[in-house]
Amino acid sequence: MTNGAPSNHSPRHASVDPIDDSAAARQVRSGEVPEALRADVRFLGELLGRVLAESGGQDLLDDVEKLRALTIDAYERNGEASIEDAEALVESFSLDRAEQVARAFTCYFHLVNLAEERHRVRVLLARDPWSTDGHRPAESFASAFASLSDEVGDAEARERVANLEFRPVLTAHPTEARRRAIAYAIRRISELVAEHDDPRLGALAQAENERQLLAEIDTLWRTAPLRSNRPTPLDEVRTAMNIFDQTLFQVLPRVYRLIDERLAGPDASPRVPESHAFVRFGSWIGADRDGNPFVTSKITRKAAAIASEHVLLGLERATDRIGRTLTLDAGDTPASQELQDLWRRQRALSEELTADVATRSPNEPHRRVLLVVAERIGATRRRNADLAYDGPDALLEDLRIVQRSLAEAGDLRNAYGEVQHLIWQVETFGFHLAELEVRQHSKVHRQTLEAIAAGAHGDEDLDDQSAEVLEVFRVIAHLQSRYGVDAARRYIISFTQSADDIANVYRLAEHALGSSEAAPVLDVIPLFETFDDLNASTDILDRMIEIPEVKKRLEQSGRRLEVMLGYSDSSKDVGPVSATLALYDAQARIADWAKRNDIVLTLFHGRGGSLGRGGGPANEAVLAQPPGSVDGRFKLTEQGEVIFAQYGDPVIAVRHLEQIAAATLMASAPSIEERNARAATEFSELAAQLDRVSRERFFRLVRSEGFAPWFGLVTPQEEIGLLALGSRPARRGLSLESLEDLRAIPWVFAWTQARINLTGWFGLGSALAAVGDEKLLRDAYDRWPLFRTMIENVEMSLAKTDERLARRYLALGDRQDLADLVLDEMALTREWALKTSGASELLADRPVLRRAVRLRSPYVDALSLLQLRALRALRSDADASTIDDTQQDELRRLLLLAVNGVAAGLQNTG
Repeated sequence: MTNGAPSNHSPRHASVDPIDDSAAARQVRSGEVPEALRADVRFLGELLGRVLAESGGQDLLDDVEKLRALTIDAYERNGEASIEDAEALVESFSLDRAEQVARAFTCYFHLVNLAEERHRVRVLLARDPWSTDGHRPAESFASAFASLSDEVGDAEARERVANLEFRPVLTAHPTEARRRAIAYAIRRISELVAEHDDPRLGALAQAENERQLLAEIDTLWRTAPLRSNRPTPLDEVRTAMNIFDQTLFQVLPRVYRLIDERLAGPDASPRVPESHAFVRFGSWIGADRDGNPFVTSKITRKAAAIASEHVLLGLERATDRIGRTLTLDAGDTPASQELQDLWRRQRALSEELTADVATRSPNEPHRRVLLVVAERIGATRRRNADLAYDGPDALLEDLRIVQRSLAEAGDLRNAYGEVQHLIWQVETFGFHLAELEVRQHSKVHRQTLEAIAAGAHGDEDLDDQSAEVLEVFRVIAHLQSRYGVDAARRYIISFTQSADDIANVYRLAEHALGSSEAAPVLDVIPLFETFDDLNASTDILDRMIEIPEVKKRLEQSGRRLEVMLGYSDSSKDVGPVSATLALYDAQARIADWAKRNDIVLTLFHGRGGSLGRGGGPANEAVLAQPPGSVDGRFKLTEQGEVIFAQYGDPVIAVRHLEQIAAATLMASAPSIEERNARAATEFSELAAQLDRVSRERFFRLVRSEGFAPWFGLVTPQEEIGLLALGSRPARRGLSLESLEDLRAIPWVFAWTQARINLTGWFGLGSALAAVGDEKLLRDAYDRWPLFRTMIENVEMSLAKTDERLARRYLALGDRQDLADLVLDEMALTREWALKTSGASELLADRPVLRRAVRLRSPYVDALSLLQLRALRALRSDADASTIDDTQQDELRRLLLLAVNGVAAGLQNTG
């Protein structure tokens, strides 16, 4: 697959250059596609073309090029005849050739994604946050702090920074289509592309770099794109650990340092940092058992052990590295009395160890103390009781003694340099890395209590599910004893519908451990997911804070309380528009409730990666929240593909965390809170009409007789369940008779695959049209942040749809009434979204995203056509009678390969 004129290294074959011969050419000429990105895409495309020709022969490459040319032409002309030509070519392929072509396009997407990420890094690195004219980048922490200081004064702004909290919670993604082996191959290619970008490379080095790139792309091409087995929960844990090892451990100190520099200015001398470790990671991976029978108490215990091993090993290596650099002679940098006392305590712990260290560090007191600290961290990891630390607080105290001694001796650069980074890492990760947050369904708790009440012979009579529920509380107690209370104290209740659901958790914990005194420390978090539960939230919370165990925890924690809001099920429940408005109203009510009850509230946002599950730019979402609902604290779920996108590259990770910190700080600025409150009041009647009309339209579709089976026919929903994507099952039952049987994530994924993205926009067009007042809508778009964010997210969702392909998917269901309902609403939503924003095209104000969508769309179209070919044959009664089992398996494999490729091309799943 080529992306430019053949280079000196390219084989002799005809090539079609989409950047020269398509919409992309106009993007380049207009400056929309930066030359550096264009060069990377062209270069990687040429290398992939060589690999395809070498591996599958020139005829394979020719078939790929023919399909690519036809889909580009069809996309440019937006005509039915052009897409039919591409469709005819796809139908002419043998199944084996169709599979090869699907894999080729998928490889191309992986390389384009990589190139775009690389270009984003290139742009971020080129920015000067402290340029000479005083300009600071938009959405930077510096600009946020400056703006807040102007409003509330410098002292108050610094106090708010000191109380800043961000809690990302990593979750396994049941529709993460990319294999871990593929992710690793992409990472290796990315590193080589970065090396290729280095202008210092000579001719020999460039040739070697290209040779290695060809080898890695060849490996990517030959690596099976589909998993043969579902990943286990522990596989998912290890995947997350890869991100920790690659980026997170090193990135967090860089973020804190960046914030500190923004507060102090670029020319500040070494001093006690003003920035604090404001990030704390949580994890549901290996702890979320709601609907996942494979997450057991044993798995949770192992997940904690794996995470602890990684963080302790990271701390041990970092401490040893820093200790070895502190070759500071006692004559110039004398030890404080406090450091000398620490050394004596270390000698009492192990005379042999300290004697060896002293021999290697003569007259270097700071070095020898820190090297012993490293040995003690290693002993903690190996569970050597004689030398192990009893917790992270003891380690922090030793590190602070070293820091204070260095500062007293006048060595401020070492005191507040690498030693400070180490302190920040311990404060952020502790000995557990990320807090395991257990989640379970409220119904399971009720069933367990019923089983306990019915047992004539105590817990011996319990069924397996109930016994497992009790064992989880014992594991939580063990983890708190082993790693500290913060390792596992949050317990989330899915589908919380009454205060009894919260009280049940404390009852079960007490029963499992034998007494309330022996029970683990628990902060029980209600999760409100459905429309009705969101509306009932404050009534439930009123009764929750009267529960004795909750009262006790409020006293112990300084009246801190978390409440979780579910974006996925609320959207599937009432549609995306009503869900968005209901979530905003629920947050406003809960924030007011917290203020009345003197509660320090943290709202936990259960957002997915896709727009249908609350996704979209998180920093923009933060700034649109109701007054008082953020207050310097932001917590959200970060799911599979989002984890890799936000944290896979260290430069992008730093930028993401800085943007979140800036938005979280600014969300509570008086001007922002006043703006959001005023808009919510002023446009309340508009919100009510949007809610009513959109929900009626959504119900007309999803409550139509036979909708659920029809949905299963017109999307690859049924086949998605065959993909070995995650450890969690995709649905709750064996057959799909109603939407209640289906989890929210595959509901979104299936519509995305069908190029309809219905979950991100359905109902909005009818609602806007019912309002009909373009001036009012334009005014709301300009002055109501929640509404503007909704419209912009809908534009992003619609930009990835394709009406021609959507018609083909919808035709599979033989229900023209439902197909027309979907297509009419798609057209209406597109029309009124543009009228509301005043734009002439979708994503007019988002050139980077518009560029990405336009460059990808023709290639995604090719994969959609391959998917449709397989889906038609599998859905057709006529074909079913003539296709044997082997052919059915081949068709399913083609379909799943296309699913995998479309996910890579659209860069989101569920």
